[in-house]
Amino acid sequence: MRRALAFAVTLWVALAAAPVWAAAANGGGLALSAGSVLLLDADGKVLFAKNPSEDHAPASLTKLMTLYLAYEDLEAGRVEWEEGVSVSRRAADTPRYRMGLRAGETVPLGTLLEGVAIASANDAAAAVAEHLAGSEEAFVHRMNDKAQGMGLAATRFANPHGLPDPLQRTTAQDMASLIGHLVTDYPASRTILGGKTFVFRGRVYARRIPLFDHPGGVQALKTGFTNEAGYNLAIAAWRAGQRFLLIVLGSQTRSLSFRDARKLLQYGFIANGLDIGDDPPRRPAPPRRGPRRSNASVRSAG
Repeated sequence: MRRALAFAVTLWVALAAAPVWAAAANGGGLALSAGSVLLLDADGKVLFAKNPSEDHAPASLTKLMTLYLAYEDLEAGRVEWEEGVSVSRRAADTPRYRMGLRAGETVPLGTLLEGVAIASANDAAAAVAEHLAGSEEAFVHRMNDKAQGMGLAATRFANPHGLPDPLQRTTAQDMASLIGHLVTDYPASRTILGGKTFVFRGRVYARRIPLFDHPGGVQALKTGFTNEAGYNLAIAAWRAGQRFLLIVLGSQTRSLSFRDARKLLQYGFIANGLDIGDDPPRRPAPPRRGPRRSNASVRSAG
């Protein structure tokens, strides 16, 4: 509790001292499509903020709290990674995105958590919630208690998966605090939040996130989307041992959310002296020589 309160106070103080729109290093504002963004360094210093306390629907960023409570129970020994979870009819009928869980089947808890993190499966989140708390309603009560303990004053959860509900609200400030707690309190969560694939019933579920490759350093990432929320991202990235937390809320398209995140991460790396901001110089190409005759056949790649 004291650790959560200290983190929340540090974040609040940093935001209170930050402008609503932070200027880029070259004196101009970063052009972003998202309605709300927040970029923090390892010390909780605000590197960039745009409407960080603006009210938003979290969409599937809600699942970060579902994962937090699951890892809390795993660490406490109340559940085990490989233990079976019986899927209820209610969980199986949860609307998409889904893993296609079937009522009455038993699935390992760890597989469901991979589904929550990587496939953003709503049926998996519902099954996890029922398994950990007995019912979805009891789990949501626990989610909100934990949010209060973390100091997430502007956040209210209404379900474990993030499907639209008028009562489910948050801010970039609160989501940054939540993912910061998750990757700090339970570093093992970075394994699945940084995962790209998992297998269920012989099918490979994959997510293609360009941010894992460029600008690099992203070790934990959760996406979220509903028509109301737009496209959301929660990211924890490391560069040269330094951690950065990034929240993007309300982007108009998936590709724009990734573009905003890439710009912000690159800006953060540059601001902390970890990136020069330009591509490294290329070695000059050797001088071209005249054509050489060859009898070898040439095949084109299709």
